[in-house]
Amino acid sequence: MKASSLSFKAAVLFAMTGMAMGIAMAATHDHSVFPAHAHLNLLGWVSLFMIGIYYRFNPSLDMSRAGLVQVVVWILGTIVLTIGVAAIYLGHPAAEPIAIVGSLIIFADMLFFAVLVFRPAAKVNRSPRLAPAE
Repeated sequence: MKASSLSFKAAVLFAMTGMAMGIAMAATHDHSVFPAHAHLNLLGWVSLFMIGIYYRFNPSLDMSRAGLVQVVVWILGTIVLTIGVAAIYLGHPAAEPIAIVGSLIIFADMLFFAVLVFRPAAKVNRSPRLAPAE
């Protein structure tokens, strides 16, 4: 699977989950998990979708194992962070280490993404040089 395809599919699932959280908060008049809702929407929907766009515009990276690993780690980190933040705001301060681990996963994965973005592109000779005939 391409990194961009996985990014787009997961981002849509995160968006629907974030919307469901928002609807549940509105219906119950309990906005205690608002920070988790915000993190899920920003990391899971917006950031992951933008990561997918980057990969789509960089086909060699889109097809690479590194790109796919980066997206999978981002997805897992987003899930861990969202669960940890939600648990904290639901009155379980012991869940703080979960949120910390999720934050560190996301941060490390952003560093990995930065390496992929800033690494030199492979030079491709698009127009072969012609040697003069003897």
